[in-house]
Amino acid sequence: MALVEKLATTGYRIFRRGLSGSAVPLARRNFVANWRRLVRSLAGIAFAALLMMVELGLKTGFVESSLSILRRLDGDIMLISSAKYQFISPAPFSRRQLHAARAVSGVASVRPLYVQRGVWKNPQDLKLTSVMVFAFDPDQPVFLIPEINAHLDALRQPDTIMVDRRAREAVGIASEGTETELSRRKVTVVGTFWLGPDFFSKGNVIMSDRDFFKFFGAGSADTAELRDVEIGVVKVLPGYELPDVQHAIAATMPENVAVLTKSELIAKEAQFHDEATAVGPIFWVGTLIGFAVGMLISYQILFSELSDQLSQYATLKAMGYQNGYLVKMVLQQAVFYALLGYIPAWLLSNVVFYIVGDMALMPMRMSFSLTAISLGLTVVMCIISAMIAVRRVIAADPAELFR
Repeated sequence: MALVEKLATTGYRIFRRGLSGSAVPLARRNFVANWRRLVRSLAGIAFAALLMMVELGLKTGFVESSLSILRRLDGDIMLISSAKYQFISPAPFSRRQLHAARAVSGVASVRPLYVQRGVWKNPQDLKLTSVMVFAFDPDQPVFLIPEINAHLDALRQPDTIMVDRRAREAVGIASEGTETELSRRKVTVVGTFWLGPDFFSKGNVIMSDRDFFKFFGAGSADTAELRDVEIGVVKVLPGYELPDVQHAIAATMPENVAVLTKSELIAKEAQFHDEATAVGPIFWVGTLIGFAVGMLISYQILFSELSDQLSQYATLKAMGYQNGYLVKMVLQQAVFYALLGYIPAWLLSNVVFYIVGDMALMPMRMSFSLTAISLGLTVVMCIISAMIAVRRVIAADPAELFR
């Protein structure tokens, strides 16, 4: 991606030189000579750029949907099982390790988080669907979600839950006071929160650790009998360096417990979805298809334009201009197409992201990195096409002027 961004920067400099007039303005004049053709050409480039942006945006949206819950954990360091390859995959470790972490200098708190896939009954049509269940001790909240923290007293009551109101349609509509079933047990909804589903579940449910063990354990709500935990959420005291505390905790942990900062855990989860699941390859293939389609479109545009202007290039060669200058002019024209075609594609992609994100319940947005990557791909796409099409100019014979 560094190469793509470097080529995009180079293209922008060429574009600025062309606008400032420091270079011979023939490329710019050829570019705007026929406005109807210019609009059609920019539309073709914009379509290819939009296709790539949508593919990259969908990929980012799918990954971000899986990272939403991690970003909202109120912790600096996370303790997980070394065998855990995905955040929602079951891989518990002993609660005793949380006590060992609490004894480390610089640790403010260590709070357990439990994760389980549950069966939810839609309150409206009574159909069953899968949801992710997250549980914690209401006396030790672990989420940076104000709506959850505002209902801690209600979660202390038995058989109570909070439901993600941005869940998929299969979950149904659950508001405060709704009674339904979770894993074949009756529950009462005491509040809702805004999060959104991920690629693997229809929605999210929050409950207390006591209810969690009663629902998914051996039937006892005694905290002394709570089973092993999935995540240990660690807060570091002010004034302590995060890497120092991380290393100190790691020194007290057995080999089966990994000690990661919050950012490291997020990066690990993103890498898993990008490399180990079908999400990454599918959308990268879609992006490459968009790139290939864009190359064909931009090549056809440039080849047609160069063919129409072949006598001009033959005249320049007859006047003594070298092929290097003509190639530079064609590349400059290609960069003009890339940058000006990218602008409407970028604007339209924001509209597409909003509509698709709202329909698919995915956090799709035009980030700086997505802008830089898609712009770089668009510039590279047009430059490669120009380098292929420019052979028509190199082969131009000044004698053609007299035919």
